[in-house]
Amino acid sequence: MAVTIRDVARRAHVSVATVSRALTSPELVRPETRTRVLAAATELGYQPNRAARGLITGKTGNIGIVVPDLDNPFFTGVLKAVQARAMQADYAVFVADSDEDPVAEAKLVHAMAKQVDGVVLCAPGLEDSQVREVAGVTSLVLLNRRLPGVPAALMDSAGGMHAVIDHLVALGHRRIAYLNGPRTSWSNQERRRGLMTAVAKHGVDLVDLGPFAPRFEGGLQAADLALAAATTAIVAYNDIMALGVLARLRDRGVSVPGDVSVTGFDDLTYASLCSPALTTVAMPVAQAGRTAVNLLLDWLDSDHTDAPQIMAETQLIVRGTTTPPKR
Repeated sequence: MAVTIRDVARRAHVSVATVSRALTSPELVRPETRTRVLAAATELGYQPNRAARGLITGKTGNIGIVVPDLDNPFFTGVLKAVQARAMQADYAVFVADSDEDPVAEAKLVHAMAKQVDGVVLCAPGLEDSQVREVAGVTSLVLLNRRLPGVPAALMDSAGGMHAVIDHLVALGHRRIAYLNGPRTSWSNQERRRGLMTAVAKHGVDLVDLGPFAPRFEGGLQAADLALAAATTAIVAYNDIMALGVLARLRDRGVSVPGDVSVTGFDDLTYASLCSPALTTVAMPVAQAGRTAVNLLLDWLDSDHTDAPQIMAETQLIVRGTTTPPKR
């Protein structure tokens, strides 16, 4: 039979109410009493009923996460980190996929708000005013989106893109195509910010293409346009798009990196497994996922006067798809 709170109370020689307070509001009981209750719960293997605990504490013990596309390994990497950190804190995780639809993002946060204590919203395509609206519905932490007043776990996309252009220029490239991601994407805006700073610094002839879907098919579509523009290097919004570019170039008999260099962004597992291996930017997805959960747990217990935004560094990973251009 399952161990109940009454069994713990008998073992610890206290009331059921005292056990409840010791487990949910430990500051309300003497330290020696809480120690005795915890020892009894451990000996008996007691697991508090999440629903019952919620009635006492007003918390569900759940957090939500909304991602734009679970088919994208970038977001599954974030999700794994979020789930691992949440489990350490004894929280369950509810997951929803918005399918790159900002309207769906808002609806999903509203739906989750009734069942969770807070939500991690990944790379939302919502307007700032819409993000503020959903932040008023539940405790909210953003991942890869910056908005004053809302806690955020960020990754330095601008710095990563600047490093990509520095690398290509050092190889001798001067006419470079950038394949934009979604127009409403904050990550694309940040990458463009780093891109434009580096382009201005080096005097690069930039061919600005897109936006394209941040998927394999987007890269297939973009590759022909980049080739028609006579560029010597193609910088894709993300790795999956870059893989589409590589596939299309291979079909057309274009050598990479002999005829044209290609870079991605994210450093997914596929980036090191394709041939040639993809030059890209490593995004610290696991670190960002853990940070997002830590921020949310802190936000749940705070007075919401300070909304920290923590930036993690990115790193250029040079592999086989970049080389000096043909003379």
